[in-house]
Amino acid sequence: MIKLIKRWWSYTAAKLTGEFNENADPKVQLEQAIQEAQDQHRRLKEQAANVIANQKQTEIRLNRTMEEYEKIAGNAKQAVMMADDAQKAGDATKTLEYTQAAESFANRMIALEREVEDLKSLHLQASQAADQAKSAVNQNSAALQKKLSERQQLLSQLDQAKMQEQLNTAMSSLSETVGDEVPSFEEVRAKVEGRYAKAKGMSELNEASVEGRMLEVEQASLNVEAQGRLSEIRSQLGLDAAPASAPAVDTQAEQQAEPG
Repeated sequence: MIKLIKRWWSYTAAKLTGEFNENADPKVQLEQAIQEAQDQHRRLKEQAANVIANQKQTEIRLNRTMEEYEKIAGNAKQAVMMADDAQKAGDATKTLEYTQAAESFANRMIALEREVEDLKSLHLQASQAADQAKSAVNQNSAALQKKLSERQQLLSQLDQAKMQEQLNTAMSSLSETVGDEVPSFEEVRAKVEGRYAKAKGMSELNEASVEGRMLEVEQASLNVEAQGRLSEIRSQLGLDAAPASAPAVDTQAEQQAEPG
């Protein structure tokens, strides 16, 4: 049962992580990644500083121990010389005292020699660790600078991608219906062309019907009567007769004969 719960939790966590990454803003995620890289570099520098500090402390201890060794060695030599002088002077007490002091200095020299050897070994290890730490910091610094320079390029590409996506959406909407209540451009054009074609068809039917011919005849009669009346007026005025105009019926017939 516990194993099943763990598997379910792992699956749920992976699913939520995938959905989050899919819906998250890439610009925000990029800034988070850069911030995390900067924090890691800062922590690496702090660790490297501690390693280098240990190497410096070991070096200080080594130098101090070697200085003490040189001082003790000088004191040992001085004690041996003073013991030899006391022996030559026949002073047994001082000879013994200076000899014991020289032995103490010698014992201290032996201890310092061992300590110096240990410190040299530690200093060598600390120096190697410090060099590795410096190299790691330099390499990570170069990687961080590369990420910082790539950030501007990625942000520019992201902006271009957003603009291209908006353009793609706009182009797609040109050939798609906007919604149930708003028709597309293609639908409106088809509707207008349909109405225009229907109106033209009705006009042609009206022109070809009996009623249309009757209207043409009536119009022609009116035109003939008007021409006769104008001829009478011209005769009364003593004017030449006006050139005969073509009958209206013939003109309309020619118009009907022309292709639409």
